[in-house]
Amino acid sequence: MDERNALTVGFDLDMTLIDPRPGMVRAFEALNEEFGTELDGQHFASNLGPPLEDVLRGYGFDEPMVARLVTHFRAIYPTVVIGETIALPGAAEALEAVRAAGGRTLVVTGKYEPNAALHLKAMGWNVDRLAGGVFGAGKGDVLLAEGASIYVGDHFGDIVGGHAAGATAVAVATGPYSTAELSDAGADVALNDLTEFPAWLAARV
Repeated sequence: MDERNALTVGFDLDMTLIDPRPGMVRAFEALNEEFGTELDGQHFASNLGPPLEDVLRGYGFDEPMVARLVTHFRAIYPTVVIGETIALPGAAEALEAVRAAGGRTLVVTGKYEPNAALHLKAMGWNVDRLAGGVFGAGKGDVLLAEGASIYVGDHFGDIVGGHAAGATAVAVATGPYSTAELSDAGADVALNDLTEFPAWLAARV
């Protein structure tokens, strides 16, 4: 089958395939210790999706301080977050379902790509393409270039990204939003979690 005509499915990473929240809280605590800041790690971990830079700008930091915080966060991430992260229910099976259907898997995430790659390695997941550092409509550019017909995520921004590529936006309620909220935000399909994805995909293809 021509790769461009193959089934291609994109997945978000945080709170779609993996749950890194405990490590994220610890990472923000480390930033507070290092820089004397008062970052709310619990709130950050409960609302994963937007780029870290945008989250930090929301605290009113100037750009040099944002850059310092981001650099330190990324540097400590491998030792603070990776080992604390677990796979979400059905994640491995969802990736395998795409493979079993003869398809290609993508991970398209707002996370810093080298750290996203460490998560995939730790989980033992091989995907056809990893793209990091993109959010919202920016995800659509990657999905469109890869010919993705489905994008799976947990955040409203993932719905925007899927639709920007003309893909079916499949949303899972493992992040900050319920299935009802995801449907109201425009998701074409809203699932409780990825354990429901293989059956949905089989019925579609």
